Amino acid sequence: KGASVATGFPSGQFPRAVRLDDTRRAVEAGADEIDMVISRGAFLAGEYALVADEIARVKEACGPAHLKIILETGELETLDSGRYASDLAIRAALSVGPAADGEIFIKTSTGKVTPAATMPVVLVMLEAIRDAYRETGVRIGMKPAGGIRSAKSAIAQLVMVQETLGPDWLHPHLFRFGASTLLNDILRQGSRLARGGYAA
Repeated sequence: KGASVATGFPSGQFPRAVRLDDTRRAVEAGADEIDMVISRGAFLAGEYALVADEIARVKEACGPAHLKIILETGELETLDSGRYASDLAIRAALSVGPAADGEIFIKTSTGKVTPAATMPVVLVMLEAIRDAYRETGVRIGMKPAGGIRSAKSAIAQLVMVQETLGPDWLHPHLFRFGASTLLNDILRQGSRLARGGYAA
């Protein structure tokens, strides 16, 4: 599958017409998934209807492509804001029409802002997904991104997914890590298991 960042990544501050055109062009060029960044300034200013409408319009522009909505949680200031942004993003994306399981993801970060995928913020996002599933029957995907650098922290995240959402979410169509540096540690741990020690 091909994924594309769009909508003025990573700032998400481009004019709306440009962001929507960016999304349409990426889908026309073959993108199966679109990553958008919410307008954090508008969200923090309490302009929730504007943020929700932007998400809905981007979802429409995605057509058949799946949408990952990046909240940039490191800039949202509180866990309450992280939860509200999660609920808002899910509702706005679902308002466009019926969605298949995994067609919509919420994601912590672009990877450009810290902190990002902390355990507390991921938990509140998972709880928003759980509550949306209970209400709608649609399984929203989750992608923690930013700061997951070790296999041990990845395991802790997986345990949290299992405990909050259950085993149905432990598949790539509903849960993925956004952690390019994590791969290095997984390879390092695999080497240690194969050789009995870490490489020099």
